[in-house]
Amino acid sequence: MTALYNNIIFGPIRSRRLGLSLGVNLLPVESKLCSFDCIYCECGWNADHVGRRRFNSREEVSSMLREVLERMVGEGTPPDVITFAGNGEPTMHPDFESIIFDTLALRDELCPTAKVSVLSNATQIHREDVRRALRRIDNNILKLDSAFDDTVQLVNKPQGAYTVERTVELMQLFEGEMILQTMFLRGEYDGKMLDNTREEEVDAWLRLVERIAPRQVMVYSLDRDTPCKTLEKVSREELLKIAARVEALGIPCSVA
Repeated sequence: MTALYNNIIFGPIRSRRLGLSLGVNLLPVESKLCSFDCIYCECGWNADHVGRRRFNSREEVSSMLREVLERMVGEGTPPDVITFAGNGEPTMHPDFESIIFDTLALRDELCPTAKVSVLSNATQIHREDVRRALRRIDNNILKLDSAFDDTVQLVNKPQGAYTVERTVELMQLFEGEMILQTMFLRGEYDGKMLDNTREEEVDAWLRLVERIAPRQVMVYSLDRDTPCKTLEKVSREELLKIAARVEALGIPCSVA
């Protein structure tokens, strides 16, 4: 069953990719707010969440994050990472850059060994303030699930104008200071079969990986409940084969 994060600060949770992760949710706690409507989203469909659409304020985020970090540090269990994720796309927040700067200051003050990460679908990186903020953090993790617009429309269901080519061009502006994250899956949705592990898909995706030249790639598959029930998880063995092809390009690749 899909579920929302019902707090501004959530966790800590043991992340498959990041370690002991303290989550920060900038999106509404009563509903989902996202520029994608991914068929695999653990928060469910956008249309299922029509509650109050209010971003959590900069002041609330800073206050609650300080409170939780002070408690964790006092208990001797500081987080490995502070991760912006939650009920949608964090970079949609109008004060995203300021919140990132606040968080970095808190991190430096209270738990300087912790990393700051943002999980983003990359739909807001056309904004200079968002790119500026993402350049400041430790782990700028941006999504690209396919090299083909048709596949992206089927899997990610962008809610506004989106093209793979424009997204790749904007990712290149980070000059390698980013981590590329891709969900591999197969199944059926809306009467159409999908499988982004097909050779045509992987080959085209690898060419984009080479163009983007991120410092790292993360590949993963389904691990939680999804709103679309006709999806299939890709095996670890298949993911490892894809990862080996990424590493042949000279780019580290992790499998989760």
